Amino acid sequence: MMNFQKMMKQAQEMQFKLQEVQEKLKDINIEAESGGGLIKVQMSCSGKVLSVEIDDSLMTSDKETLEDLITAAMNNANDTKEERIKSETKNLMEGLDLPTGGMGG
Repeated sequence: MMNFQKMMKQAQEMQFKLQEVQEKLKDINIEAESGGGLIKVQMSCSGKVLSVEIDDSLMTSDKETLEDLITAAMNNANDTKEERIKSETKNLMEGLDLPTGGMGG
């Protein structure tokens, strides 16, 4: 069984690492697309949409197609952002001697 001092030290290390992750994520942007690159979305890892690019060839498309492609690109960007957050968190948390039982993952 772990002693209390060791648990407190680990909690402090984890808190520091989480702060590191949050700071690092502020500077990371991702890009996602749909329609084979016809729609591109840039998003920060904090979830802010930075830009949406629509290929000129879509300007003659029907409204519903355009809406579907934008929605897909936004969802792809969100999924990519979430994966990047998980990856960055995992990378920074490696090396901490944390118990893994019952925490999933």
